[in-house]
Amino acid sequence: MAVHVLDDYYLAITAIITVAYQLFFFSIAYTCKFDKLTDLAGGTNFALLAILTLAFSGHHSARQVVASLFLIAWALRLSGFLFYRILRTGKDDRFDDKRDHFFPFLGFWVFQMFWVWTVSLPVTFLNSPNVTRYPQHSFGTGRDIAGIVLFVIGFVIESVSDAQKYRFRMTHNGTDVCDKGFFAWSRHPNYFGEIIIQFSIYMVAVSSAADGYVGGQASKALYASIVGPFLLTFLLMFVSGLTLSERPKAKTRYEKDQNWEGYKRWLDRTSILIPFPPQLYEKMPTILKRTVFLEFPLYVFDPAKHSDVSRPGGQSAENQVRGTNGDSRGSVEETLV
Repeated sequence: MAVHVLDDYYLAITAIITVAYQLFFFSIAYTCKFDKLTDLAGGTNFALLAILTLAFSGHHSARQVVASLFLIAWALRLSGFLFYRILRTGKDDRFDDKRDHFFPFLGFWVFQMFWVWTVSLPVTFLNSPNVTRYPQHSFGTGRDIAGIVLFVIGFVIESVSDAQKYRFRMTHNGTDVCDKGFFAWSRHPNYFGEIIIQFSIYMVAVSSAADGYVGGQASKALYASIVGPFLLTFLLMFVSGLTLSERPKAKTRYEKDQNWEGYKRWLDRTSILIPFPPQLYEKMPTILKRTVFLEFPLYVFDPAKHSDVSRPGGQSAENQVRGTNGDSRGSVEETLV
């Protein structure tokens, strides 16, 4: 029998657990002034919610178990990798202007609470009393199988691309371009894999409602839980992922001339997110790149618009004036002497 905790969808209890869990790790991170627990706290929070809601449900249908295990596997794999990486690098540059300031640093953790709680909704609702009170049809429908296949594809892409990028950074200097493996087909294959994973979990979770076995408000709740995958996609595309990586990184490469020509060639022939053969992408019309393949103008670096430097590795106009003035003054002084 399902355990009813505060409400019939486990919304309140998962929110309370998430807030308490994140505040606990925040207190340690802020007190000790380090970043090693941030991603670990986020990932393990997903696993904790999946385990607890499955335990509370009292029903352990195959669909619940599979969806919960998928969320747990993704969360533990990702948090484990990020924890290992931060142990090697020592700090996270995202927090350089925050870790010593209470409210800005807390703001990140509050946002992480919202992220964890929302993205977990498909599994939270699937395990909730209002859904499990309906008879569950047998696992193995076409939608279930499609969800499993998508999860495996997404998990492999994200895991392998994370490993490829980490190994590349450990063995190459800052000017080399990571254009091998999955990164030959996508500039951000790990993000693509993560998005596929979340939609695959949703596909499994919503299966009973889609096939008419779960009705009423419970069915609406399962459908509404798509807000979780959409939120993660929105964050990766417009908040913390592509927007912080694409144009800023290209600008740095250009202004410091860190193998700009090689990097620009990689940009021109590699899809920003959706894996696609580079030989075909390079020849694709720009309009298709900017629409179908999601390489929106906000990601694109245009040296004429976004840099004060007239050529790769060159000086800005202001620095050129200063340099010229300095040289002229030196020449005059030498003449006077």
